[in-house]
Amino acid sequence: MPWKNQGGGPWGSGPKGPWGSGPQTPGPKPPDLEDLLRRSQDRLQAILPGGSFSGMGIALVLVGALAIWGLSGFFRVQSEELGVVLRFGKHVRTVQPGLNYHLPYPIETVLLPKALRVSTLSIGMTLIEDPARRGRTVRDVPEESLMLTGDENIVDVDFTVLWRIKPDGVGNFLFNIQNPEGTVKAVAESAMREVVGRNNIQPILTGARTTTEASVQELMQKTLDSYGAGILVQQVQMQKVDPPSQVIDAFRDVQAARADLERLQNEAQTYANRVIPDARGRGAQITQVAEGYKEQAIAEARGQSARFLSVYEEYKKAPDVTRQRIYLETMERVLGGADKLVTDLGSQGGQGVVPYLPLNELSTRRAAPAQPAQPQQQSGANR
Repeated sequence: MPWKNQGGGPWGSGPKGPWGSGPQTPGPKPPDLEDLLRRSQDRLQAILPGGSFSGMGIALVLVGALAIWGLSGFFRVQSEELGVVLRFGKHVRTVQPGLNYHLPYPIETVLLPKALRVSTLSIGMTLIEDPARRGRTVRDVPEESLMLTGDENIVDVDFTVLWRIKPDGVGNFLFNIQNPEGTVKAVAESAMREVVGRNNIQPILTGARTTTEASVQELMQKTLDSYGAGILVQQVQMQKVDPPSQVIDAFRDVQAARADLERLQNEAQTYANRVIPDARGRGAQITQVAEGYKEQAIAEARGQSARFLSVYEEYKKAPDVTRQRIYLETMERVLGGADKLVTDLGSQGGQGVVPYLPLNELSTRRAAPAQPAQPQQQSGANR
């Protein structure tokens, strides 16, 4: 027997060597594998009917395993997700948010992309943490935002793209592109550079922003559809469009001058729109008044001519009677509106009934509404 197995060696009992005690393992001892297996076997035998691996016990174990395997096919799709069910790796159907079921693994599996969420992608700018302001700040990315226009000017364009997955293109989104965000960013930058390169700088800086956004969105959608990316571009928003910082002051002066020119032109056009219709209306009014006077004068002249001819015809039939009638009618028109008194100063020199009439008071009372000097003239005439 070797010396290390001898209980009463020269160094005493136990696993000791000539230098004292052997190495001691610190901490708890690792569990014994055989002991664990034995305990698991005892527990399984206690659960199974009869306490042994009988045919009924094995059947129950299989049924339980199949039930658990079948129940593992239930899954929940969140509100922003769509469930893409794969059967042996092939896309077979797409399910809506809610509780759904697929055949258990490994027959079918499910992928849950955020297909109903609208994602925002910024190009030409990025958000960075600013400890001084305790928040985020925007930092320009010149290599993305500086672009060349059609008239060989440089413009700094920052814009954002709102995109989402097409409801009917989830399979293409998952299997045709590897980096969706990077693909959308590259396509957006390329489309913006192409649209800006076809236009001059002034329309881009002033009134062509909406047209530029629509053109970039259309070009992006066409490119992504050609890739089969399954991505829908909802909107392109231009955040900042400025010349380079070195010449921005000069461009702003030019824009201010153009704005003043447009303002003055609009004011002049507004004044012209107000004055010209007024002048045309007054001219039309004067013309209508003249036409009315013309028609009236012609009608009166024709009426007088017809009257004169009719009177002349009657005059030729009876000259004396017609002459007398004309005289009487003329005197009636002349004296009809005059204020007059008729007295008969006969041979008695105004004596008799006439002196009892208050002629002076009558003439004064009749002339009172007129001028003050008129009664004296009338009374003198009466005398």
